[in-house]
Amino acid sequence: MAKPVWKGTLSFGLVSLPVALYPATESHAVRFHQLQRGTTDRVRQRRVNERTGEEVPFEDVVKGYELGEGQYVVVEPAELEELAPGRSRTIEIGGFADLSEIDPVFFDKTYYLGPGDPATAKVYQLLVEALAHSGRAGIAVFSMRGREYLTAVDSTDGLLELRTMHWSDELRDPRQEVPGLPSRRRDFNRTELATAEQLIDMLTVGWDPDEYHDTYEERVRALVEAKAEGREIALSAGEEPEATDLTELMDVLRRSLDQARTENGGRTKDGGRAKGGGRTKPAAKAERPVRSVRSVKSAKSAKSAKAVKSAKSVRAAEPAEAVEDLASLSKTELYRRAAALGIPHRSTMTRDQLQYALKAAARPRRNLKRAS
Repeated sequence: MAKPVWKGTLSFGLVSLPVALYPATESHAVRFHQLQRGTTDRVRQRRVNERTGEEVPFEDVVKGYELGEGQYVVVEPAELEELAPGRSRTIEIGGFADLSEIDPVFFDKTYYLGPGDPATAKVYQLLVEALAHSGRAGIAVFSMRGREYLTAVDSTDGLLELRTMHWSDELRDPRQEVPGLPSRRRDFNRTELATAEQLIDMLTVGWDPDEYHDTYEERVRALVEAKAEGREIALSAGEEPEATDLTELMDVLRRSLDQARTENGGRTKDGGRAKGGGRTKPAAKAERPVRSVRSVKSAKSAKSAKAVKSAKSVRAAEPAEAVEDLASLSKTELYRRAAALGIPHRSTMTRDQLQYALKAAARPRRNLKRAS
């Protein structure tokens, strides 16, 4: 069980709630020591004076901000400590923002925000439910480990989560950073667009993070185990795919559709297994962008509010009295029912939001009109 990295109080309005902060993720990367080739001698890093080559004691190391070549403003560690923000005792929510309005690029690291006192469980549960139904996140600034953080507190799967965020001036302008971006003018025709959308629809799956894994880490571990046993394994980087020729775009799209139909093996649009058909797992790639691992959950939260609101406009596929006790169903079963009702954005919803969306979709049409 993880130890809390911070304890304090979460406050909104006049309500105060003791909370504890826990890391939500951990690294499983294979760690190596540096050795001198041909030996088992560890290689150590030392602080060395660039000019004299002599080792410098830690207490003699200061900070230097470079103004120009060879010109520095020297800052003592004690001076920085005086400027550093003290440890916050309170996460004070200054307001609540719609998650759909927050670009996932702002989110950095996620923490679980658990109750700090069992006696306040009711207040904790109340905030969890209120945030889940509102689709909003509490925005707060607090200090931890000598740094000040912009944070968003939201509700996911029955608990509170705190996400540290980047400040607005830390984001780069993609139009300045990414060369060769095409203009917004359409250089494709409607047939190409429709075919591409059909291909996306054919390859649509329900989001299941357990289906994806770090194949690079697995290969590294396999290499280490093989070498420990005195075996050699063949390594291959594989072939790089060639860019699609624009003159063959339509043909490639059609062939991709045919391949998707063949590989689907009866897979339904929502990613479940069709009766009598198999489901093929998507091929895991050797490397995936870091953001695909880190920010999927952030993107899920950012779309959750819109998803729940969209569910209110869906016509019920069965009468309200036929709806079972949704609280007893697993998230997988809730997702299947949401797919059967055609609830949009269902793959971005948490378990609580799936329940809420299903209840909203099952209400009589007249009630939906009145609630909207």
